[in-house]
Amino acid sequence: MKKEYWEHRYKRNETGWNIGYVSTPIKSYIEQIKDQSLKILIPGAGNSYEAEYLWNNGHKNVYVLDIAKQPLDNFRNRVPNFPESQLLNDDFFELNDTYDLIFEQTFFCALDPKLRKMYVEKMHQLLKPKGKIVGILFNFELTENGPPFGGILSTYEALFKPQFKIKVLEPSINSIKERQGKELFFIFERL
Repeated sequence: MKKEYWEHRYKRNETGWNIGYVSTPIKSYIEQIKDQSLKILIPGAGNSYEAEYLWNNGHKNVYVLDIAKQPLDNFRNRVPNFPESQLLNDDFFELNDTYDLIFEQTFFCALDPKLRKMYVEKMHQLLKPKGKIVGILFNFELTENGPPFGGILSTYEALFKPQFKIKVLEPSINSIKERQGKELFFIFERL
């Protein structure tokens, strides 16, 4: 599932994960952020409605990362005044920078499960001390067929606990209708 795979999915409009707006759990979290100077990353951002919502609400230090170019073009068309230098068409695992906050929205579940340990290590590397990953993880048994690939709470705890303080990891109470009962909201702080 490299660059070509994702480019193909966007060209064929095979984007079932795309709900067309910022997801409610992340929107609710964004609305509580007081410090608009935080350096924020959204990896595997897709059409990145989260970044659009952040930008339109005064957060100007937002970086959007996707391996596929099409979703970044879609984002640029919707938010033409967003700085080109903050749109990153690259592989997440090749990124070298640090951030205060990283949002997770359907990126983790899109990665081959064999990459999950690398994902955790990379997130740890990308976050400043006390930095946070905030977002949604799917809450259903890991499947061979995907993406999306699932996972359950105990698996996530075992995976993230060595490098992160688990501040919140619980069923999402405000998921969209189609995902109710299938999502966990989380806040993990870098150790």
